[in-house]
Amino acid sequence: MYSFTFHRPETLRQAASLLSKNADAKILAGGHMLLPTMKLRLANPPQLIDLSRIEGLAGIQQSGRSLAIGAMTRHADVHASPVVQQAIPVLAKLAGMIGDPAVRHMGTIGGSIANNDPSADYPAACLGLGATIITNKRRIAADDFFTGMFSTALEPAEIITKVSFPVPKKAAYQKFRNQASRYALVGVFVAKRGSDIRVAVTGAGSNGVFRVKAFEEALKKRFAPKSLEGLTVPATGLNGDIHGSAEYRAHLIAVLARRAVAEAVGK
Repeated sequence: MYSFTFHRPETLRQAASLLSKNADAKILAGGHMLLPTMKLRLANPPQLIDLSRIEGLAGIQQSGRSLAIGAMTRHADVHASPVVQQAIPVLAKLAGMIGDPAVRHMGTIGGSIANNDPSADYPAACLGLGATIITNKRRIAADDFFTGMFSTALEPAEIITKVSFPVPKKAAYQKFRNQASRYALVGVFVAKRGSDIRVAVTGAGSNGVFRVKAFEEALKKRFAPKSLEGLTVPATGLNGDIHGSAEYRAHLIAVLARRAVAEAVGK
């Protein structure tokens, strides 16, 4: 490692002020992505701003048909929460599929979303459920938040405070994981809330998480696995690596989408 200045603010205002005064500073939430990249010298921020002492950034609360999860809420807490299990069971299930126990007990939902790893699970949940990402400055729809691989709409000195998820009528998540990292080689999240049908894919897009509009249109006619039979996703623009070609990932998207819909409808 190398030298850096470590800050541990007590309030959100202090954190935002530090961030605005230090353009190259990085926020430390769970640290499961930032610290390893620093250790490998792939990142060398001169300032780290730790959010762990700021009150009010963790917690889960349901209000009507909306579920709010604080940005510093650990994956393990989302997975174990009776409130999440009751309101959006698939979200609790998804949180339990992230990494291993060490990752789940330290990693945070806000850190995962802000990092926007192209193979992470939470971006698919946000996009699939039509979530709203709430910061210290504004509210950002998930459709506008994820702008590319490891890229988001967050502006300088903007910090995620919580994520608001609409409660769907039906939803499911199917993940084909890399057995070593447990990241999604492909993950497909499907949700139905009234006439709003969403199909979000992680792990496959070369530009990060994305929606499959053709699948959504087919499911609007009938929300059933058969509606997706014969539909495919072009391999163009998908990731290809040692774990699977772009064509293989395209095939997985179609298979996992049908499985997710079948799970959502209880078949």
